[in-house]
Amino acid sequence: MKKTNLVLAMCLMVSGSANAALEANIGTTSNYLFRGVTLSDKEAAVSGGLDYSSESGRYAGTWMSTMTSANGEEVDFYAGFSKDDYDLGVIYYYYPDQTDADYTEIYGSYTMGALTASMAYTPWSQVDDTAAQESFIKGDLYYSLAASAELSDGWGVTGTIGYMDFEDDGVGGTDTSYAHVQLDLTKTAGEFGDVTFSLSKASAESGDADPAFFVSLSKSF
Repeated sequence: MKKTNLVLAMCLMVSGSANAALEANIGTTSNYLFRGVTLSDKEAAVSGGLDYSSESGRYAGTWMSTMTSANGEEVDFYAGFSKDDYDLGVIYYYYPDQTDADYTEIYGSYTMGALTASMAYTPWSQVDDTAAQESFIKGDLYYSLAASAELSDGWGVTGTIGYMDFEDDGVGGTDTSYAHVQLDLTKTAGEFGDVTFSLSKASAESGDADPAFFVSLSKSF
């Protein structure tokens, strides 16, 4: 699958939608973590995105974040359908400054009250050789369960537990699959957006097992 083909498919999913809305977002964080593992070498990162959605539930968008000087940027392209309590979609992770690092995930989530269960599957990756011990490759799975609650005065809290199940786990005698937990405390700051204080911890198999505390600021307009 080529990036251009996937982007075209995403555009077709939302084309012709009536009563559509376009929304932009910007953000910064003291440490860009993805599923409990830092992608910015525990340094600050900036991000921005653009989302297109319709009343029918279809949506598409793109999001970009800086990582490290060596790894460059991450650019995501995604599209899906969200209605009532469920969300289904596909996302393409594109790394313009890296070789053979791009991959695609199909994801889904279901919310029941304060709980949200999610799963993502990697059907395609530029890395096919399981002996290479590279993530992410075809066959990878990610599961998570999150619980959220609204507090007073614009505060909210979310707790997440997740498990990254790599297809190449155990290859060469090395365990790579790992679990992680994260606690987010968010405060609405009016025209300044939302401030989130986060505490994250991943198991030793992740290679990034030190507890991480980081602060993020995001704003949509």
